[in-house]
Amino acid sequence: MDGRVQTPVYEYLKNKYKVDYVDMITEPGPNKILAENSDQVIIASIKRRVEISIHQHGSRSIAIVGHYDCAGNPNSKEVQLEHIKAVKKLIRSWGFQGELQGLWVDENWQVNEV
Repeated sequence: MDGRVQTPVYEYLKNKYKVDYVDMITEPGPNKILAENSDQVIIASIKRRVEISIHQHGSRSIAIVGHYDCAGNPNSKEVQLEHIKAVKKLIRSWGFQGELQGLWVDENWQVNEV
C-alpha cells in the first residue's frame, strides 16, 4: 500500500522477469495479516485477487513483500521476514505451483531478495 515501496518493487519485478506489467495486490501490512491469519475477510479478498492475477492475467510468480517503516506491520525486519516465510506456506496451501519469493525493501527503498 505504501507508495514509497510500490515503484521500487514494480521496477524490480519488471526487470527481473522481463515483463511489461506487474499486478500489485496491496493492503496495509499484508504479510502480517496473512501470517497471523487475523482477518478472514481481507485474506479472502487477497486470495481472490491472487487467483485473478494467476488465472486471468497469467501471472507465474508471486512476491511477498515486507518493508522498512511499515505502518501496517510495525514489527522488526526479523519478524517481518518470519511473516514472509509463513505467507509462502499459506500461498502454497492455496495450490499455487509457481515461483514464490520474498522481498524486503530497506530504508534506502532498495529491493532485496530474502
